[in-house]
Amino acid sequence: MTTDSGRSSLSLSLADGRLEGLRSLYEREITDGASRTVRVAPYVLASSVAERRADLDLIEAHVLAKDWQLALTSFADLGQAPPVTDRSGFNEACRYATQGFAHGIVAISQHAITTENTVYEELLDFLRHRGVFLAFLPAADDV
Repeated sequence: MTTDSGRSSLSLSLADGRLEGLRSLYEREITDGASRTVRVAPYVLASSVAERRADLDLIEAHVLAKDWQLALTSFADLGQAPPVTDRSGFNEACRYATQGFAHGIVAISQHAITTENTVYEELLDFLRHRGVFLAFLPAADDV
């Protein structure tokens, strides 16, 4: 079976699994190395204010369950998703975290960040080299 881009579904699945493994490894490295409570900044990509609030509530519950601390500031982009590099809310979340105000950024899912594997991997590496990780809520089949 192939996708529109000509890549097999199996190839895409393997790439997704590898990237999730990297993301998880980077999260563990940074959280294990934290000398204080892990603090994270929530990021939401939402189509409405109501959706933003609902997503922030879900993120808050996840963060508290992990025994992490929410940063005092949350970040969001409303509307349709431009490329991640063009999102002011996400870029502000990255600046906030890389300046030392948070160990990580938590979003609902990878799709709230990007669906492009190459961009995602570059972002994971960029943040890791600055001591920041990305975290997502567990998928429904993970709980």
